[in-house]
Amino acid sequence: MGNIRALALKDKSEIKVLVVAEDHQQRMAFSDTVRSCGFHLVDCVTPSQLKDKFDGYESAIDIWLIDSDYDEHLATMTAASNPVAMLVGFSQAPYLNEAQHYAKWQRKFKRKLAQLLDLPTLIDNSVYKDDISDWRYVVFLGASMGGPSAVKAFLDHLSPTLPISILLAHHFNQTMISTLPRILNRHNDWHCQMITSSQRMRTGQCLIVPIDQQIVCDSTGRIILLDQAWVGDYKPAIGQILKNTSDVYGSELINIIFSGMGNDGTQYLDLIQDNDSQLWAQDPSLSTCPSQPQAIIDSGYCTFIGSPQALAEKLTNYIANKATNDTPHSFIVSEL
Repeated sequence: MGNIRALALKDKSEIKVLVVAEDHQQRMAFSDTVRSCGFHLVDCVTPSQLKDKFDGYESAIDIWLIDSDYDEHLATMTAASNPVAMLVGFSQAPYLNEAQHYAKWQRKFKRKLAQLLDLPTLIDNSVYKDDISDWRYVVFLGASMGGPSAVKAFLDHLSPTLPISILLAHHFNQTMISTLPRILNRHNDWHCQMITSSQRMRTGQCLIVPIDQQIVCDSTGRIILLDQAWVGDYKPAIGQILKNTSDVYGSELINIIFSGMGNDGTQYLDLIQDNDSQLWAQDPSLSTCPSQPQAIIDSGYCTFIGSPQALAEKLTNYIANKATNDTPHSFIVSEL
């Protein structure tokens, strides 16, 4: 292999890592861990994808992480890149929202990397810290056509000091989605931003889901950005995110569907009723495009309907009542 000592002298952001794994769950876990180490993740692929993409990698790979059959093709490609280190074969990673088990698996994996690469700081330092979140509830907003004005009106009447973190999934044109934070930030104190990397939720934030990459939320309040596109007609997939967040946060989740076209958000409602998540909708008669909130209402699971201002007032009162009556905050852990 190459020179381990030379690798240890590099800035961690300059250490290039390529992940090859057949299992989707493993690829998610490896991608998350490599980024948390501060390394540069060149790619995370299946063996078949690697064959098609290998010639496109412009620079040498420092570390290969391989969790698949190490066949002749892989041996040839790894040798051609002249890596400093190569790890083959790993224990199965838990789901990312199984916080305790996943953290244990990740620590074990980092210890292996630290020993192999002579980088003891990998064990001590992490991009993701296990600090206590300053929010108590997650508010998931889904919107489509006519959504920007409705969501902005909602935020304009909602205090950013509430113990909530907001996650917004909006069907939008890829070339225009970058303008959404600027639209929503005007004349209020909310901090609206696109999700461009894995990060933690915070109060006062409205995090906007990307159109071209999937996300997964875990039980510690972390939003994990995946290296794969959304599947299906809706991008981002409101129904998919609603199910993930409901399975993870349960009664600490409030879902609100605003103006939009179609029925995205209704796909999994039958499956999540035991989670006790709230489901509200904008009044269709006050929506630029009524079909999406109407589909939520027609499901029979919607418990509040109102204007954006009324929804903001309902949320404020709901949280105030919960603060009076509820027991202390606890996360709900569930498989994806």
